[in-house]
Amino acid sequence: MKVVPPAARVYIGCALLAAGACVLPALRPGAPWTTIALLAALYALCELPARCPLTSRALGGSVPLGTGSFFPVLLAAALLLPPAAAALTAVPGSLLARVEEPPAGPRRAWRAAAAALAVWAAAHAAGALGGPAALGHGRGAPDLPYALLPASAASLVLCLVLTALDGGIRATVGGLPARAAWRGQFGRALAPHAVHGLAGLMMAVLWRSAYGPVAGLFVLLPMYISCWVFAQYHREHAAHRATIRALVQAVDIKDRYTRGHSERVGHASVLIARELGMPEDRLDAVRFAGILHDVGKLGVPTRVLRKDGPLTPEERRVIELHPEYGHEIVRGIGFLGEARSAILHHHERMDGSGYPYGLRGEQIPEFARMVAVADAFDAMTSNRSYSRARPVPVAVAELERCAGAHFDPRMVGALVRALDRYGWRPAVTADETPPGGTPPGGTVPRAREASTPSSTPSGERP
Repeated sequence: MKVVPPAARVYIGCALLAAGACVLPALRPGAPWTTIALLAALYALCELPARCPLTSRALGGSVPLGTGSFFPVLLAAALLLPPAAAALTAVPGSLLARVEEPPAGPRRAWRAAAAALAVWAAAHAAGALGGPAALGHGRGAPDLPYALLPASAASLVLCLVLTALDGGIRATVGGLPARAAWRGQFGRALAPHAVHGLAGLMMAVLWRSAYGPVAGLFVLLPMYISCWVFAQYHREHAAHRATIRALVQAVDIKDRYTRGHSERVGHASVLIARELGMPEDRLDAVRFAGILHDVGKLGVPTRVLRKDGPLTPEERRVIELHPEYGHEIVRGIGFLGEARSAILHHHERMDGSGYPYGLRGEQIPEFARMVAVADAFDAMTSNRSYSRARPVPVAVAELERCAGAHFDPRMVGALVRALDRYGWRPAVTADETPPGGTPPGGTVPRAREASTPSSTPSGERP
């Protein structure tokens, strides 16, 4: 079990005391207990499926987790109830919410306190702008254009308070500097909270309509379905990332001299794509192409990959099969899309002298032309067992010299512009030769450079 740091204990204790002070007025006589009980029970019921193994398993493990999935209920409470009563509706569901990591008790207590404080502040913001009056009563028509203002204010305040409190807990638990703990939190949370605010407004309007609370429940169904779809999307992307990571780690273990090379090629490929104005929806495939371009090395004997001396013609032919091996490995991975053709063709050359099929010019897929430039650039600026790293300006000059014959001039130009704009920091791993030093074997192998045709700009193995 993880130990909660003393600073975090004090922070959580203060939040609990503040939440108790906010909720206390709701316990006095005259509180709208029917509405409080219905909204609190509804919020708690929304959190229960995530705790039930049967329902979680039936939904593929993708039940939306955490209070954020059901903020419309809390925002509806902020619009319908006085601040203290609205804060009270958040407590039971927060205490019942599923906890992924220990310690469960402090985590649940923190969630309940943070949610109560945020809803209390949101209700004050909505009330200050006439939120309850704008919703109408009974058969009275709500003032919908004006009601958007208190609903938006409630969403904004809820977002501000939650991100502020979460930043504090990140700083006290993780020991992060204050700026690092809060940086970017509000910007990432604002858009989802705005959507939840609209759903909360619809729920509150229907709740106050002639049809009563039952009508308000219909807002939750599409919200719950959308949250489930969103969770499925993230679950699928997490599986994609895990697949990519496993393949890259396998290549890095087998060919220690290229450790980190795959990620750098993926990064450089995205730089090229962005410079050319490629749509965002294709950038993931470009990155996957760069990261997995050498996955076919899993099919090449380790003794050939790690050989420090010159390659024999037979060994060279074996290494030149790695694009085809790679294509076979990833052929059944549907989410890679265009990346698969880049893995197969990233060693083709514009003049047709490349492999495996000797494609030329526009016959070479666009992604493959990007990866070819990124691959050669990183190979030239990284230390290998068979070649020393070159300075970035020297590598750029070599790419420009070979543009047209080996590389697509558009891709080379895009990389040069991106480097001018963002710079480049080549990483040297523990297995790479340090500048002016020697490789792990203790000697500087020069035979490999002689075994590589002088026209190959990267000076790397095929």
